[in-house]
Amino acid sequence: MSETTVTWSVEDVRRRVLARGSADLDYDSGDAVLNPDLEQLLERAAAREAAVLVPIVDRPEGASVLLTTRSATLRKHSGQIAFPGGSVDPEDASVEAAALREAREEIALDARFVETLGRLPRYRTFTGFRITPVVAIVRPGFALRPDPAEVADIFEVPLSFLMDEANHRRDSRELGGHMRHFYSISFGDRMIWGVTAGILRTLYERLYRP
Repeated sequence: MSETTVTWSVEDVRRRVLARGSADLDYDSGDAVLNPDLEQLLERAAAREAAVLVPIVDRPEGASVLLTTRSATLRKHSGQIAFPGGSVDPEDASVEAAALREAREEIALDARFVETLGRLPRYRTFTGFRITPVVAIVRPGFALRPDPAEVADIFEVPLSFLMDEANHRRDSRELGGHMRHFYSISFGDRMIWGVTAGILRTLYERLYRP
């Protein structure tokens, strides 16, 4: 997008999403973007469909993004920072419905406060998921309550911080016997990395990169 003026309001977010529309959604983003040599690992089994809500909260001081810290007792991705979300169930009418349901179950976010705006490209992971991020605006007045079995913490990060490319790093570590490369974003003593940072990077590339 060519605009140079960013107000960091939810109105600006809405305008950018609507201006971009559904163009360029027919491709998969994901772990293989920074790891093209490991593309074959994504095809080892049928991917499970999942959805996450990317909740952008309307705050007077500027929009913020709602994030969670996953419980340390979870079998996968324990202790990591994540968006509310999970597998798409057969009963879900759409990925939007799945994302809203998961947000209600995980953090008690009432759908009455949520306006879904659009989707980001699907994010394929080496752990066998194809995740559809659903961008949404959340108006104030909601009350959150984490499900302790899944969520250890709920917090917000200014959208302006997350959409500043200077805060995006490319890191690497050995995982599963392979050297993996991934994006990370440090915010205070919190480290946002992996899928969550990858989705935030996609949001930046679609809406905010000059």
